Amino acid sequence: MAVIAREEIYGYELSMKLAEYGLTFVSEGSIYPMLLRMQKENLISGTLKDSPNGPKRKYYRLTDSGRQALEEFKENWMDLKVAVDHILNQRSENHDSRRDDPSKQ
Repeated sequence: MAVIAREEIYGYELSMKLAEYGLTFVSEGSIYPMLLRMQKENLISGTLKDSPNGPKRKYYRLTDSGRQALEEFKENWMDLKVAVDHILNQRSENHDSRRDDPSKQ
């Protein structure tokens, strides 16, 4: 949704953008069912537009509900990131203290 929030985009273009961000495991075939589901949930809307290279393309953009859902996701993601970072840093600190203290080896 964050990519769609930046600009109106069609399915193939979305899969290319995701690949540019390193999400190469997201196939073009999985993009369209996801877009359909988000459209049914009123998170995005689609508009058919002429294409210079053939048939019309369906361009997607976020709805107000989609923008709200994206903001909620970002907040939840940041909370999760903070918690995971805390766990990983704590484990790293514990590992370092064991290495420095011969009695804990």
